[in-house]
Amino acid sequence: MYNQMVVEKSLTGIGSDGDLADQDVDRMFRALADSTRRDILRRGLTEETSVSALAEEYDMSFAAVQKHVAVLEAAGLVIKRAEGRMRMVRTDPERLQRAQRVLEGYVRLWRGRVDRLDVLLAEES
Repeated sequence: MYNQMVVEKSLTGIGSDGDLADQDVDRMFRALADSTRRDILRRGLTEETSVSALAEEYDMSFAAVQKHVAVLEAAGLVIKRAEGRMRMVRTDPERLQRAQRVLEGYVRLWRGRVDRLDVLLAEES
């Protein structure tokens, strides 16, 4: 059994600039774990599109695409707005940048550990 408290303390605030709670990070990366949702995000970076138009691009039901969009919206990765009877979707680039900052925090953490290991190994030589 490892010490959960040590793990939590060492990861506190990694890359999130203190603006994302753990549950927000979990929700964001669960949303990013699906290839269809990542493709919806990619499409939404270049243009705002309707959920109906998105549904035409995938070999799945309209309801399935709606569910993917709902997951992305709950994670804050897309912004959905009404335009008449249509629901328009676009990717929130700021939220994607937050995900990138979280990942960069892990990279810094591991690079720091490798650097410390290099120092320790050099001292033993």
